[in-house]
Amino acid sequence: MNKKRVSTFFFLLALLGISFVLANLAGGSELKISKALYYLFHPRASGIERDIIWQIRLPRVVLGLLVGAGLASCGVVFQGLLRNPLAEPYTLGVSGGAALGLTIGVVLAASGFYLPLFSIAGALISIFTVYVIASKRQFSNPALILGGVILSFLFSSFVFLIFSISRSEDVHGILLWLIGDLSSTETQLIKIIPFFILPGIASLLIFSRDLNILTLGEEKAMHLGVNSKQIKKILFVIASLITGACVAVSGIIGFVGLLIPHFMRRFIGVDHRFLLPASCIAGASFLVLCDALARIIIQPLELPVGVITGVFGGIFFLGFLLKSKRWEIF
Repeated sequence: MNKKRVSTFFFLLALLGISFVLANLAGGSELKISKALYYLFHPRASGIERDIIWQIRLPRVVLGLLVGAGLASCGVVFQGLLRNPLAEPYTLGVSGGAALGLTIGVVLAASGFYLPLFSIAGALISIFTVYVIASKRQFSNPALILGGVILSFLFSSFVFLIFSISRSEDVHGILLWLIGDLSSTETQLIKIIPFFILPGIASLLIFSRDLNILTLGEEKAMHLGVNSKQIKKILFVIASLITGACVAVSGIIGFVGLLIPHFMRRFIGVDHRFLLPASCIAGASFLVLCDALARIIIQPLELPVGVITGVFGGIFFLGFLLKSKRWEIF
């Protein structure tokens, strides 16, 4: 590992620590850094500040770390597999499919362990559909991006159809969640999700060398002894599982998987053995900081974190479009 990569990883780890502390300080109730750090390291202490840290802010921060790392890693994998700079769970319609699956689960009164299963099933159906559509067009960029966008609109239409025939109390909760929100009160669900996301990320890291080879093209991968079709299917399934789990607890948070891999490639390079872990750390820090900003930007009200990531993502898309040559994105 060269010096630039080493220094980048040290910076990312420092940023992760700073983000963790700042996010535990952000909120309606002001806490001094000394008190926040004291209660973080003394969980058995008593007091209102301790309850704010351990029952409200810390679970939210941990959730943000997991979801940010998961979405960023999926973005790296989708962009590497499809060799497409705009591929990520949001633009490929995977998040939309997961949202539809979970919406159906909520309406059917599913809870606990079953909610992530509905979300994951929706994500898998979505990525399978995009894969089939793209295969009919030789995996061209227009087929991938347009297929994902079309599916996103289609799934959104089905979600709103379910809204129109559901009870008002169900609609209100699902609507806030669809925007992208980390203030989940489902403690049982938060305890389950790490068992989906963390093993999924670890599995992607195991396949990082194969992903490097796949980015060279299927023909070269075959000559190097890599079964490209099988590896692609495995990685698509793993990334969809992670996306479904993330959507189950946080809703549709867009652009994390698009922004983070692009920035990390500038500092880490294209080697997925280093790009994947770097993107995981950066994605976790980015989402936690965005959520902290969402909590304080219009105090005493809170914005859904999906609004903040959407603003950053929209600006990035616009800049990418203006800097790209004609039709380069396709």
